[in-house]
Amino acid sequence: MFPLPIVYLPGGGGRSLFWRPVADRLWRRGAPIVFGYPGFGDAPVDPSLRSLADLYDALLAVFPARFHLVAQSMGNVLALRAAIEHPERVASLVLCAVSGGVDVRGLGGADWRDSLAAEQPSAPPWFIDDRSDFTDHLPSIRAAALVLSGDADPLSPPRVGEFLRDRLPSADLRVVVGGAHAMAHEEPDRIAALIDPFLHEQRR
Repeated sequence: MFPLPIVYLPGGGGRSLFWRPVADRLWRRGAPIVFGYPGFGDAPVDPSLRSLADLYDALLAVFPARFHLVAQSMGNVLALRAAIEHPERVASLVLCAVSGGVDVRGLGGADWRDSLAAEQPSAPPWFIDDRSDFTDHLPSIRAAALVLSGDADPLSPPRVGEFLRDRLPSADLRVVVGGAHAMAHEEPDRIAALIDPFLHEQRR
């Protein structure tokens, strides 16, 4: 039986290259499908996308029938929503450096929006302005989850990971010592080594 594919979603940078180093190290766990977002980086703008909900619908339409889902930062808004609304499709979740989908600022996370707008002036404002909060729905998520938090990440401190671990029915939290917000891209060996045994346990 072939392993399920693994869908990788970037954060506010929106670039498919973000997860590529990790995906290259985990190819034995499932065929990697690495997404970038239209209008971010060098990806052309899609005028049909006018909200984060539009982006979610567009991605969901091209996701495989069933898959493992790995997300970074604001990509976790999309990941959590997919797990809540389509549990039959999301086999497992890896939630890395979560900066959206819950009240991150209320948990001590610094606001990243102004800096992202300065770094990515072409980024759609609807992505930056999104404040989706799925807290009330977290207990309904059936997929097993691995939550990765860096203790040197001011945007998503370990309290965010603890919050998710305590509310998701099946979640394991790993705090990465010295891990910054972009640790998945900056330290792919280290992050892949954490994700690999989790995906191995979830194979089916």
